[in-house]
Amino acid sequence: MHAKAGERLVVHSNREGAPGRDAEILEARGEDGAPPYLVRWSDDGHESLVFPGPDAEVVHEDHPQGS
Repeated sequence: MHAKAGERLVVHSNREGAPGRDAEILEARGEDGAPPYLVRWSDDGHESLVFPGPDAEVVHEDHPQGS
């Protein structure tokens, strides 16, 4: 997984009917855009350091989600 500032991190819920979460990536702290990522969550504005799991994806600027 690789990302850069300004892209979105989307974490899908593993529970049926439960909403996922998304965040703006503020900074990629790993080498060459690798995790961990400093993110700002869209639902509450909280900033946190995230090591994304297999239920997460980066939505790149040049490939909007769903296309």
